[in-house]
Amino acid sequence: MKLPIVAYGDPVLKKVGTDIDKDYPELKQLISDMFDTMYYANGVGLAAPQIGLPIRLFIVDTGEDEDGKPGYKKVFINAEIVEETGEAWSFNEGCLSIPDIRENIMRKPNIKITYFDENWVEHTDDVDGMPARVIQHEYDHIEGKLFTDKVSVLRKTMLKSKLDAISKGNIKTDYKMKFPNKSKKR
Repeated sequence: MKLPIVAYGDPVLKKVGTDIDKDYPELKQLISDMFDTMYYANGVGLAAPQIGLPIRLFIVDTGEDEDGKPGYKKVFINAEIVEETGEAWSFNEGCLSIPDIRENIMRKPNIKITYFDENWVEHTDDVDGMPARVIQHEYDHIEGKLFTDKVSVLRKTMLKSKLDAISKGNIKTDYKMKFPNKSKKR
């Protein structure tokens, strides 16, 4: 099932997610719905706060590479980034909760992350390159951070009217969204 994606300005996007346990209600269905939602919106990652749930759960699927080989696809539950290393590099990032805005964001290329997968198997992975960047972006969501928090104050001021428009629902997207400040006219 495709779920509505929460837009910029919703307080859930600024909350630090809480850990969940094996008994979290309908977790397998939630994960399946998150993948459906992400694919429908043409994303490469989706965090639970983006669908209104302040929990430590996110998914990543970078899709096939240029050679048609499967990309990096994983479920992350109760993740903790243990280490970020290497020289930070800039990449133009976007976010399903902040449509039509893209900014160059600096991130380190290598991470070490601990997490549980959908079967509650614990992992510690070293990840690099684009998958590391996507993980860091989604991890920020469960930490209550957005990529717009990483831009300069001046740049954020320049984006203010666009961000306000998003929170009010004054944008068009190809996927369902929930807007925190949308006017409730009758």
